[in-house]
Amino acid sequence: MFDDVRWPSDRGQVGIGTLIVFIAMVLVAAIAAGVLINTAGFLQTKAEQTGVESSGQVTDRVKVVSTIGKVGNDDTVTLVNLTVMKSSGAGDINLSTATVEWLGPDQGTILTNGSKANETRFNSSVIKDRQDTYPVLVNKEDRFRITINPTKLSDDGSGLAAGEEFTVKVVTTAGAVTYEHSVPQTMTNREAVTL
Repeated sequence: MFDDVRWPSDRGQVGIGTLIVFIAMVLVAAIAAGVLINTAGFLQTKAEQTGVESSGQVTDRVKVVSTIGKVGNDDTVTLVNLTVMKSSGAGDINLSTATVEWLGPDQGTILTNGSKANETRFNSSVIKDRQDTYPVLVNKEDRFRITINPTKLSDDGSGLAAGEEFTVKVVTTAGAVTYEHSVPQTMTNREAVTL
């Protein structure tokens, strides 16, 4: 019954060629899938890192609780004291690595942390330190003081006069917070004023 059927002689060669093409397509697809998986993993890692850094820039900041100016004998503010704490949701904040940008009536400058407030430095000190972690703000209850000397930052060596305005930007490793202040119109017979 099948004796009269003739099979093509090149049928086996076509099957092997198709198999080789199929295997090559599978290999290309596997390599492409590996590249896609690696790229997806890299992008996921970068996205997580960017998310953490962005969150840190929003939350890892100091909050200025109060700003007090010490009034000198010439009725000018001779020292500016900022009481700072951690902002809500902030991680640990190291004030030794922070900078303070001062934009006063006469000049602007960037101050780094030092032992004494002068023309290039601000001073930080402890008001309340629950776990003795100074200069790092760790707990929500911690309060540190940043002291700036405006007499060293003015052209004539005097402090801030009545009615003058100044801006302080506290820059931590995660980001900056800007505070604008103004000196009261009168400071006669006062030792300190709220700015």
